[in-house]
Amino acid sequence: MAPELDNLAPDDPIAALLPAPAAGQASRQNRAREPRVARNGGSGFIVSADGLVVTTAHVVNGADDVIVTLTDRRRFKARVLGVDPQSDIALIQMQGASRLPTVRLGDASRVRAGDEVLAIGAPDGPQNTVTSGLVSATPHVRPDGTRFPFLQTDIAVNPDNSGGPLLNRSGEAIGVDIQIYADSERFRTMTFAVPIEAAVKLRARLRGTGATSAEPGIAAQDLDPGLAAAFGVPRAQGALVTAVPGAAPGAAKNGLKVGDVVTQVNGKPVAQAADLRDALDALAPGTKATLRIIRGKKPMTVTVVASAAAIAAPVGGGAVATAAEELERVGLSVHPLAEAEKRAGGPESGLVVDASTGLAANAGIQPGDLVLSVNGTPVSSREGLATLLATGGKGVALLIERENVRSFVPLELR
Repeated sequence: MAPELDNLAPDDPIAALLPAPAAGQASRQNRAREPRVARNGGSGFIVSADGLVVTTAHVVNGADDVIVTLTDRRRFKARVLGVDPQSDIALIQMQGASRLPTVRLGDASRVRAGDEVLAIGAPDGPQNTVTSGLVSATPHVRPDGTRFPFLQTDIAVNPDNSGGPLLNRSGEAIGVDIQIYADSERFRTMTFAVPIEAAVKLRARLRGTGATSAEPGIAAQDLDPGLAAAFGVPRAQGALVTAVPGAAPGAAKNGLKVGDVVTQVNGKPVAQAADLRDALDALAPGTKATLRIIRGKKPMTVTVVASAAAIAAPVGGGAVATAAEELERVGLSVHPLAEAEKRAGGPESGLVVDASTGLAANAGIQPGDLVLSVNGTPVSSREGLATLLATGGKGVALLIERENVRSFVPLELR
């Protein structure tokens, strides 16, 4: 249901914070072909009186300009302080703001299925909307060992509510609403929120480094049986590294490279990506940590240093004469990433998927995806991709980028 704002009692904790959420608009310029400008909108909420705003990463990531509009229609320019693509959380700072109302932060770990929650957003501009519902599920580990990291509710919200707060009945933000699309009718009234602790951790990380703009951290994903087999991991447990900031394609930086599977940090087991994220978040700058990993299907130990960097040489690929036939066999039509398709701060090379059928479609690969590597080897040509697929045995793991988020996709090669 969507309660009328006028029906809230004056002493209701929700009524006190209705002015605090904010609407945001971000614009991105295509560097290769000026003057095309892409605009993106979403919601956010203020957590400090000087204008620190929590929102979602996909709303502001890569933006040249960010404008925050308050419910009283005041507009502020803002700059992106930090973006965490893995959790889809971003922090932005309004410029010239002071003495603003704020949203109090709650504790998502205390949320239980059946709790009543509310979502506030600004899908149509500065006017807030409020919807309410119940928590359907909390973060948990599935039977297959993978982690479900969200707060799931039965609230139906507008897509531009993405970035707005999910509130408990005490008026505390316990999560950040994110935008998830689904094709099935069954999922149209489901909303997912990232627990508020992700924003708290990002804020603490920025304070700890003293940075005014944060480099995204190491990104990882959970393993499923298909990926475990492709990377030579006995069980579907561990954190599969999908991005290492600053690393050249196929190269290691600070001991890690894309495609590594981390199984331990300082002797503590890593069962899923969240375990790696928590362990790395706890490291102070300059701190060393010993990681047990599987690389190229072989176990090894590496040492990482928080904020340290060392780039190795990139790895190249081969070629085959029957590239077209091999790609047709797996159902992929691709073309090399063109200059006009590159975005600021994005990959310099890769293969854009034009069409996906058969095996590729069954794996979840979609038109528009950018294929970056196969089993850790970067690809930039059809021939290179075909070679790796032809010699990949029963299956390979493709690293793809979709809407600025990278993940591995297991591709069976029957």
